[in-house]
Amino acid sequence: MITQIYSIQSVTEALACAEAGADCIGIACATDAGLPAEIPLELGREVFAALEGKATRVALTVAASPIPVYQLIRELLPDVIHLCGYDYMATPEFVAEAKRIHPGIKVLQAIGVTGPEAIAEAITYGAWCDQLILDSVDPAINGVGAAGFTNDWDVCAEIVRRTPCPVILAGGLGPDNVAAAIEQVRPYGVDSFTRTSRKLPDGRSEKDAEKVVGFVRNAKAAAARLGL
Repeated sequence: MITQIYSIQSVTEALACAEAGADCIGIACATDAGLPAEIPLELGREVFAALEGKATRVALTVAASPIPVYQLIRELLPDVIHLCGYDYMATPEFVAEAKRIHPGIKVLQAIGVTGPEAIAEAITYGAWCDQLILDSVDPAINGVGAAGFTNDWDVCAEIVRRTPCPVILAGGLGPDNVAAAIEQVRPYGVDSFTRTSRKLPDGRSEKDAEKVVGFVRNAKAAAARLGL
Protein backbone atom coordinates (compact mmCIF):
# COMPACT_ATOMS: atom_id res chain seq x y z
CA MET A 1 0.00 0.00 0.00
CA ILE A 2 1.54 3.29 -1.07
CA THR A 3 0.61 6.66 0.37
CA GLN A 4 0.67 9.81 -1.74
CA ILE A 5 0.55 13.39 -0.47
CA TYR A 6 -0.27 16.54 -2.52
CA SER A 7 0.30 19.50 -3.03
CA ILE A 8 3.68 20.48 -1.64
CA GLN A 9 4.65 24.16 -1.66
CA SER A 10 8.09 24.19 -0.02
CA VAL A 11 11.16 22.08 0.61
CA THR A 12 10.29 22.07 4.32
CA GLU A 13 6.83 20.62 3.62
CA ALA A 14 8.30 18.04 1.26
CA LEU A 15 10.85 16.79 3.77
CA ALA A 16 8.26 16.69 6.55
CA CYS A 17 6.01 14.50 4.40
CA ALA A 18 8.91 12.21 3.55
CA GLU A 19 9.79 11.99 7.26
CA ALA A 20 6.15 11.09 7.98
CA GLY A 21 6.55 8.09 5.68
CA ALA A 22 4.73 9.25 2.55
CA ASP A 23 5.82 7.08 -0.37
CA CYS A 24 4.89 9.53 -3.14
CA ILE A 25 4.96 13.32 -2.88
CA GLY A 26 3.39 15.52 -5.52
CA ILE A 27 3.47 19.09 -6.74
CA ALA A 28 1.38 21.19 -9.10
CA CYS A 29 4.01 23.16 -10.94
CA ALA A 30 4.46 25.82 -13.60
CA THR A 31 1.18 25.46 -15.49
CA ASP A 32 -0.27 28.91 -14.66
CA ALA A 33 -3.65 27.24 -14.43
CA GLY A 34 -4.65 28.65 -11.06
CA LEU A 35 -4.49 25.23 -9.43
CA PRO A 36 -4.67 24.92 -5.64
CA ALA A 37 -1.15 25.10 -4.19
CA GLU A 38 0.52 25.64 -7.57
CA ILE A 39 4.21 26.57 -7.35
CA PRO A 40 6.78 28.05 -9.78
CA LEU A 41 9.04 25.80 -11.82
CA GLU A 42 12.24 26.75 -9.99
CA LEU A 43 10.69 25.89 -6.63
CA GLY A 44 9.51 22.61 -8.11
CA ARG A 45 13.09 21.78 -9.03
CA GLU A 46 14.23 22.55 -5.48
CA VAL A 47 11.51 20.35 -3.98
CA PHE A 48 12.36 17.44 -6.26
CA ALA A 49 16.09 17.80 -5.57
CA ALA A 50 15.42 17.66 -1.82
CA LEU A 51 13.26 14.55 -2.22
CA GLU A 52 15.72 12.57 -4.33
CA GLY A 53 16.13 9.14 -2.76
CA LYS A 54 13.53 9.94 -0.07
CA ALA A 55 10.22 9.57 -1.93
CA THR A 56 8.72 9.07 -5.37
CA ARG A 57 8.36 12.51 -6.97
CA VAL A 58 5.12 13.25 -8.80
CA ALA A 59 4.37 16.23 -11.07
CA LEU A 60 0.72 17.09 -11.72
CA THR A 61 -0.56 18.88 -14.80
CA VAL A 62 -3.90 19.97 -16.27
CA ALA A 63 -2.38 20.93 -19.63
CA ALA A 64 -4.78 20.81 -22.58
CA SER A 65 -2.25 19.29 -24.98
CA PRO A 66 0.81 17.04 -24.73
CA ILE A 67 3.45 19.61 -25.73
CA PRO A 68 3.60 21.50 -22.39
CA VAL A 69 3.54 18.18 -20.56
CA TYR A 70 6.59 16.99 -22.46
CA GLN A 71 8.33 20.26 -21.54
CA LEU A 72 7.42 19.80 -17.87
CA ILE A 73 8.92 16.31 -17.97
CA ARG A 74 12.14 17.68 -19.48
CA GLU A 75 12.36 20.46 -16.88
CA LEU A 76 11.56 18.45 -13.74
CA LEU A 77 12.42 14.82 -14.59
CA PRO A 78 9.66 13.52 -12.31
CA ASP A 79 9.36 9.87 -11.35
CA VAL A 80 5.64 10.07 -12.19
CA ILE A 81 3.69 12.45 -14.42
CA HIS A 82 0.06 12.88 -13.30
CA LEU A 83 -2.41 13.99 -15.97
CA CYS A 84 -5.66 15.34 -14.55
CA GLY A 85 -6.93 17.89 -17.05
CA TYR A 86 -10.35 17.77 -18.68
CA ASP A 87 -9.10 18.49 -22.20
CA TYR A 88 -6.24 16.02 -22.59
CA MET A 89 -5.79 12.47 -21.32
CA ALA A 90 -2.91 10.09 -21.92
CA THR A 91 -2.81 8.22 -25.20
CA PRO A 92 -0.54 5.27 -26.04
CA GLU A 93 1.53 7.70 -28.12
CA PHE A 94 1.87 10.08 -25.17
CA VAL A 95 3.02 7.27 -22.89
CA ALA A 96 5.64 6.18 -25.42
CA GLU A 97 6.95 9.72 -25.93
CA ALA A 98 7.06 10.47 -22.18
CA LYS A 99 9.16 7.36 -21.66
CA ARG A 100 11.43 8.29 -24.57
CA ILE A 101 12.04 11.73 -23.04
CA HIS A 102 12.61 10.38 -19.53
CA PRO A 103 13.17 6.61 -19.43
CA GLY A 104 11.62 5.02 -16.37
CA ILE A 105 8.92 7.64 -15.86
CA LYS A 106 5.44 6.36 -14.99
CA VAL A 107 2.25 7.85 -16.40
CA LEU A 108 -0.56 8.35 -13.89
CA GLN A 109 -3.94 9.17 -15.42
CA ALA A 110 -6.73 10.70 -13.33
CA ILE A 111 -10.25 9.33 -13.71
CA GLY A 112 -13.09 11.47 -12.42
CA VAL A 113 -15.50 9.24 -10.53
CA THR A 114 -18.84 10.89 -11.24
CA GLY A 115 -20.78 7.66 -11.72
CA PRO A 116 -20.63 4.10 -13.07
CA GLU A 117 -19.42 5.41 -16.45
CA ALA A 118 -16.01 5.82 -14.82
CA ILE A 119 -15.58 2.04 -14.88
CA ALA A 120 -15.38 1.81 -18.68
CA GLU A 121 -13.12 4.87 -18.84
CA ALA A 122 -10.75 3.38 -16.28
CA ILE A 123 -10.58 0.05 -18.10
CA THR A 124 -9.74 1.89 -21.33
CA TYR A 125 -6.93 4.03 -19.91
CA GLY A 126 -5.67 1.25 -17.69
CA ALA A 127 -4.68 -0.64 -20.82
CA TRP A 128 -1.74 1.70 -21.54
CA CYS A 129 -1.12 3.87 -18.47
CA ASP A 130 1.16 2.74 -15.67
CA GLN A 131 -1.26 3.80 -12.94
CA LEU A 132 -4.71 5.34 -12.51
CA ILE A 133 -5.90 7.69 -9.78
CA LEU A 134 -9.62 7.75 -8.98
CA ASP A 135 -10.63 11.20 -7.80
CA SER A 136 -13.62 13.42 -7.10
CA VAL A 137 -14.72 16.23 -9.42
CA ASP A 138 -15.60 19.80 -8.49
CA PRO A 139 -16.67 21.81 -11.58
CA ALA A 140 -15.24 24.94 -9.97
CA ILE A 141 -11.71 23.47 -10.05
CA ASN A 142 -9.63 23.27 -13.21
CA GLY A 143 -9.07 19.53 -13.41
CA VAL A 144 -9.96 16.27 -11.71
CA GLY A 145 -9.22 16.29 -7.97
CA ALA A 146 -8.66 18.78 -5.13
CA ALA A 147 -12.41 18.67 -4.52
CA GLY A 148 -12.19 17.74 -0.86
CA PHE A 149 -15.06 15.25 -0.84
CA THR A 150 -15.27 11.50 -1.30
CA ASN A 151 -16.59 9.75 -4.38
CA ASP A 152 -18.46 6.46 -4.89
CA TRP A 153 -16.27 3.79 -3.29
CA ASP A 154 -18.44 1.00 -4.75
CA VAL A 155 -17.57 2.23 -8.24
CA CYS A 156 -13.92 2.55 -7.23
CA ALA A 157 -13.86 -1.01 -5.88
CA GLU A 158 -15.27 -2.30 -9.15
CA ILE A 159 -12.56 -0.43 -11.05
CA VAL A 160 -9.86 -1.96 -8.85
CA ARG A 161 -11.28 -5.42 -9.58
CA ARG A 162 -11.49 -4.89 -13.34
CA THR A 163 -8.57 -2.63 -14.26
CA PRO A 164 -5.26 -4.16 -15.37
CA CYS A 165 -2.99 -1.54 -13.77
CA PRO A 166 -2.42 -0.26 -10.21
CA VAL A 167 -5.13 2.07 -8.92
CA ILE A 168 -4.68 4.88 -6.39
CA LEU A 169 -7.78 6.04 -4.52
CA ALA A 170 -8.16 9.78 -3.92
CA GLY A 171 -10.94 12.19 -3.10
CA GLY A 172 -11.58 13.54 0.38
CA LEU A 173 -9.35 11.06 2.17
CA GLY A 174 -7.82 11.90 5.54
CA PRO A 175 -6.63 10.21 8.71
CA ASP A 176 -10.20 9.58 9.88
CA ASN A 177 -11.55 7.74 6.81
CA VAL A 178 -8.58 6.26 4.97
CA ALA A 179 -8.80 2.89 6.75
CA ALA A 180 -12.48 2.49 5.81
CA ALA A 181 -11.68 3.46 2.21
CA ILE A 182 -8.92 0.87 1.98
CA GLU A 183 -11.14 -1.83 3.46
CA GLN A 184 -13.90 -1.18 0.92
CA VAL A 185 -11.89 -0.43 -2.22
CA ARG A 186 -8.64 -2.43 -1.74
CA PRO A 187 -6.56 -0.05 -3.89
CA TYR A 188 -2.86 -0.14 -4.69
CA GLY A 189 -2.46 3.21 -2.95
CA VAL A 190 -4.24 6.14 -1.31
CA ASP A 191 -3.84 9.86 -1.91
CA SER A 192 -4.56 12.97 0.16
CA PHE A 193 -4.46 16.72 -0.44
CA THR A 194 -7.24 18.71 1.17
CA ARG A 195 -7.75 16.58 4.29
CA THR A 196 -4.05 16.66 5.21
CA SER A 197 -3.86 20.44 4.81
CA ARG A 198 -4.87 23.43 6.92
CA LYS A 199 -6.41 26.64 5.62
CA LEU A 200 -4.51 29.89 6.12
CA PRO A 201 -6.18 33.28 6.78
CA ASP A 202 -5.41 34.46 3.23
CA GLY A 203 -7.26 31.50 1.71
CA ARG A 204 -4.17 29.47 0.82
CA SER A 205 -3.34 26.15 2.44
CA GLU A 206 -0.31 24.40 3.88
CA LYS A 207 0.35 20.82 4.89
CA ASP A 208 -0.58 19.78 8.40
CA ALA A 209 2.28 17.53 9.52
CA GLU A 210 0.22 15.85 12.23
CA LYS A 211 -2.53 14.95 9.75
CA VAL A 212 0.02 13.61 7.27
CA VAL A 213 1.50 11.38 9.98
CA GLY A 214 -1.97 10.14 10.91
CA PHE A 215 -2.93 9.50 7.31
CA VAL A 216 0.19 7.46 6.59
CA ARG A 217 0.00 5.55 9.87
CA ASN A 218 -3.69 4.66 9.49
CA ALA A 219 -3.32 3.67 5.86
CA LYS A 220 -0.35 1.39 6.52
CA ALA A 221 -2.08 -0.19 9.53
CA ALA A 222 -5.24 -0.90 7.54
CA ALA A 223 -3.27 -2.40 4.68
CA ALA A 224 -1.30 -4.63 7.06
CA ARG A 225 -4.48 -5.79 8.75
CA LEU A 226 -6.03 -6.68 5.39
CA GLY A 227 -2.88 -8.25 3.99
CA LEU A 228 -2.55 -5.71 1.19
